[in-house]
Amino acid sequence: MKPEQTIAVVGGNAAGAAAAAKAKRINPNAKVILFEQSNYISTGTCELPYVLSGEIEDPHSIVLFDEQKFEYEKNVKVFTKHQVEKINVHTKSILVLSLKELKPVEFNYDKLILATGTRVKRVPQFSSELTNVSPLKSVGDVIRIKKFISEAKQKKACIIGSGYIGLETSEALDKLGFEVYLMEQASEPFPSADKEIRQLVKKILNEKKIKFLADAENLQFRFNNFKVVEFVSEGRSTDIDFIINCTGFSPNNSLAFQAKLDIGKFGGIKVNNRLQTSQKDIYACGDCIEIKNFITRSDDYIPLATLAQRQGHIAGENAALGNAFLQPVIKNISVKIFSNYFAQVGLSEQELLNKNIPYSSVGEAVPNLVKVMKESIIVFGKILYDRSSKKILGASFLGGKEVSGYADIISTYIKNNIPVTQLANTEYNYTPPLSPFINLLSVLGRKAGRMK
Repeated sequence: MKPEQTIAVVGGNAAGAAAAAKAKRINPNAKVILFEQSNYISTGTCELPYVLSGEIEDPHSIVLFDEQKFEYEKNVKVFTKHQVEKINVHTKSILVLSLKELKPVEFNYDKLILATGTRVKRVPQFSSELTNVSPLKSVGDVIRIKKFISEAKQKKACIIGSGYIGLETSEALDKLGFEVYLMEQASEPFPSADKEIRQLVKKILNEKKIKFLADAENLQFRFNNFKVVEFVSEGRSTDIDFIINCTGFSPNNSLAFQAKLDIGKFGGIKVNNRLQTSQKDIYACGDCIEIKNFITRSDDYIPLATLAQRQGHIAGENAALGNAFLQPVIKNISVKIFSNYFAQVGLSEQELLNKNIPYSSVGEAVPNLVKVMKESIIVFGKILYDRSSKKILGASFLGGKEVSGYADIISTYIKNNIPVTQLANTEYNYTPPLSPFINLLSVLGRKAGRMK
């Protein structure tokens, strides 16, 4: 029988909720308490653009638990609207401020789990007082933006940042009949993608009449009554209703910094493979930490909900005196871009260049079904691999839903150190309405085999 202990969890989304529930399952004798500064715990985040577009009708449908349900089903005490202000590692206590009563309370812990997630990167031109600017990060944000939409007079909206969320948000607003201005600091959209993908995405945006504005740092904004009312580009003013900030996220490490925990080069909390921080009784998980990249074997920052939940289970188990380990991970991510889908696995070309890793690449665009099928479209694929060993380092795909499966196959190849040339010798299924006669991965494997 495991001893009585108090386990405190800071942060109530994917990682924090998973950690709290797992800790209680591993040690039923533990008192597990969870603190969340917002109104909601255990919410979906990848679903937010689809709530915005109306494809998911009710924002509250992506809230999986409230305080009462979580306590009833998981036997974990939850405090929403409670902000952890300070960690005292010497007394093993946290200072928590009730945002309703503005009353600070001290809680002691035996083990502490930080699942503080991310903070939105700020746009320097915008003050926090502006009432028509919002990120798209939480249920509260999407409810706020839906109010912007209902009150819009011009039916014109700006999105700042053309990464994953910016592209999804562009599609959502386009479906709602808005004229969309997509602003990006770089010269092309989707700057984290390889150059061929960036060019294809730019073509898609043009076809959908999304107005892409590069070099956004040169844009000027005009304000009135705590609102952004227009932007100026190349001397021309355009009225707008609201702005959505999709510039990305950085690790929310303020508590860890205050507690003098070790911080990594990406700003995330440093942890070992048991997700212990530099203080042995404090664990961390989710989008606030750095983890080992399977390919480089070095620390990396990979904020993905699927990984956050896995990390939450490991941190929760170990805080409850278990012994679980996080293995190095392979980044595997996808996004819908209008009628197309993008998937990227492993390292991108820019990451390889930044790390001075030598590589070769093969790319090809082929039909995703046999040409006689009317649903057939072109799918593009590119694989990056080690020149000498032929081991795969990364891949990108843009096409139909099949790209998700392609990325998963490549992930399996990377994990098992299978050379790229073996893609030509893999048996792929075929039926005209589902797959091509010659699979894109086979084409790329053959092409790599011919490369010197």
